[in-house]
Amino acid sequence: MKVTRTAVPEVLLLEPKVFGDARGFFLESFNRKVFREATGVDADFVQDNHSRSARGVLRGLHYQVKQPQGKLVRVVRGAVYDVAVDLRRSSPSFGQWVGEVLSEENQRQLWIPPGFAHGFVVLTDVADFLYKATDYYAPEHERCIAWNDASIGIRWPDAGALQLSARDAAAGGLAAAELYE
Repeated sequence: MKVTRTAVPEVLLLEPKVFGDARGFFLESFNRKVFREATGVDADFVQDNHSRSARGVLRGLHYQVKQPQGKLVRVVRGAVYDVAVDLRRSSPSFGQWVGEVLSEENQRQLWIPPGFAHGFVVLTDVADFLYKATDYYAPEHERCIAWNDASIGIRWPDAGALQLSARDAAAGGLAAAELYE
């Protein structure tokens, strides 16, 4: 597994070894020992999630103020632009973001540690998005920051007409958000 630190060093881009031939391919999508040795992160994943979305669906920026989740994310069908925003006030990279294209072709994964907001926009007709989480989903603790908050300045790629949930469309900015210390 190749691991690349992003502009926000705790967010890691992972590229698994892919073994392919005329029949197709094989890759190990997760191996706790290999993940720990390659990243230095000993994550205890407790929940796996799978979402399917159409082109232009933008989900995020989501996080939980209690029971914060670390996420290991990947795409098994289609392509997304995946974004993590540092919400840790004490961090030197507070308010900074990183974005990567994850697709069925590049097989890349992104490790987003607890303390970050997460979101993505679908770039293809459909995308199946998988993520492993280090804590359980707790809707009472879930918060959302506006995907287009100018103070963060995410440069989203053109994905056509955007589709957002009512909650995501009504989200406030970083200045009014509950944050991590």
